[in-house]
Amino acid sequence: MSHRAAGPPSEANAGAPRREGRPVRRELLSALLLGALMPQRGFAQGALARPPALTLVEPGRIDSAPLFNGTYVDLDNRAARLARPAGRGLIANFWARWCGPCKVEIPELAALHARRTGVDVLGINIEADPAPVRDFARAYEIDYPVLLAREPLAMMRALGNQRAGLPFTVVLDRRGSVVALRLGVLAGEQLEAATRLALA
Repeated sequence: MSHRAAGPPSEANAGAPRREGRPVRRELLSALLLGALMPQRGFAQGALARPPALTLVEPGRIDSAPLFNGTYVDLDNRAARLARPAGRGLIANFWARWCGPCKVEIPELAALHARRTGVDVLGINIEADPAPVRDFARAYEIDYPVLLAREPLAMMRALGNQRAGLPFTVVLDRRGSVVALRLGVLAGEQLEAATRLALA
């Protein structure tokens, strides 16, 4: 699924002389509209605007059962199951090789896995063939566990991602309850916030 960032507002009329008789109300409306568009422009260009926050979930509102009851294979195409981590948080990240934003997350997820904070990191790939996914994981040095879900779209929708977009991350606390979601890149401060929620 493609995410189109809002384009920058037109600057063709910037600094142009004011026309005689132009209503003041129209000038004010134009200024307000430009101000509303500026944060979007900053976000699209990677400026100082902050990305959207995690979506917090009240424990129990979204059932984590679809995640643990799902059908998976590992990177060697062997049947696998996802066990509930006893007393550990979990960050489950849905991704695909063709998803550009997913590649942005990989180094930070790998770094979190290496820190051994008490939070497990799991990559859930939505593709059908594990062989190219295995090669990709080696090339990108993904050292956290990766499984391929056999019904990923239905699983994501059951976990609150109705659009089934990527990347999509589910954060579970130590009791196995879904406590946060993120549709889009999870990195930096958001990943740190997700880690704290998972350890709660």
